[in-house]
Amino acid sequence: MADGKRVSIKSSVHNTSVQRRRQHAVTVGKDRREILIRTKRLCRHAPGDDEVSEEGDMILDEEKSALDAQTLQTVENLKSAVLYEGKGAIQKKVEALRALRRLLSRSEIPPIEVALQAGAVPVLVQCLSFGSPDEQLLEAAWCLTNIAAGEPEETNALLPALPLLIAHLGENSSMPVAEQCAWALGNVAGEGGDMRNILLAQGALLPLARLMLSNKGSTTRTAAWALSNLIKGPDPKAATELIRIDGVLDAIARHLKKADEELATEVAWVVVYLSALSETAVGLLVKADIGQLLVGRLEASESLQLLIPVLRSLGNLVAADSYITVGHGITVHVISALVKCLKSEHRILKRRLHGYFLTKQLDHLSKRS
Repeated sequence: MADGKRVSIKSSVHNTSVQRRRQHAVTVGKDRREILIRTKRLCRHAPGDDEVSEEGDMILDEEKSALDAQTLQTVENLKSAVLYEGKGAIQKKVEALRALRRLLSRSEIPPIEVALQAGAVPVLVQCLSFGSPDEQLLEAAWCLTNIAAGEPEETNALLPALPLLIAHLGENSSMPVAEQCAWALGNVAGEGGDMRNILLAQGALLPLARLMLSNKGSTTRTAAWALSNLIKGPDPKAATELIRIDGVLDAIARHLKKADEELATEVAWVVVYLSALSETAVGLLVKADIGQLLVGRLEASESLQLLIPVLRSLGNLVAADSYITVGHGITVHVISALVKCLKSEHRILKRRLHGYFLTKQLDHLSKRS
């Protein structure tokens, strides 16, 4: 009977620990918005697109009514361009798309609602059709990216575009087009569980994971960010599926070793959700010595943006059942690295660290009981 009680208590503690990690995964999105406004991202300008900056500043000074009228006219121009089949038809479409993209990118409050009411999404979906020039695909995906950065009902309006956005993540697409589509999907996934479930059902996980395997910095960063939005729970299924995809674990290790702190930050957020939601992922991460790589980042970096997901990931790994982490020396290495964080000037980082210690103390007390 006593043995039975101990088993029951151990199971209860184990379940409590798992529930806590999963709850952290759900609530961490709020913390990220407070620190970095990460969940959704407006794509404002392209490298070398100097002419956009000046026009964007002009739009900021316009009256809203004038901006709305300009947006309505721009969408109508795009509809006409899509129907036009004469000389220079492709360039006409690209120019119309670019004009809409600039409106959605550069104003203080992008005229997303007006564009939607004017019927922008169906025509943008047409512009994503296979066989279209890369420049056209890029501009259309860019417009959809910024629409997806809007309010919930605005993001939901992108449902008809999701299959093509996912399809253009494939290896037949150019890297800039695939990256822009990943950005759009990351914004959609950032809207919440319902949209994440739709994306997962439509097969977004695998092509995004393959994009994260690349060695092109900006593409990898965007794919990792989109994945962190896509797998963040509370259902652990997506996290477990992701860690089992060939090459993902190696890619996480490879990217954490690089000097690129922005890339390491995005990948660390993927590790946060993997380690919070999936025991399968925790076991594989520990065996691959991801914990040691995170400790190295914790010791070497001064970037708050990187240190917060690293600390969260380490907390999740240390909180895992001992049978998973035994023999890997994670706790010993983490303690020495945490001393540095206690001496940090970052108030937010210290708050996370104190929360980590409190969680550990509660776990310890519950196990003793």
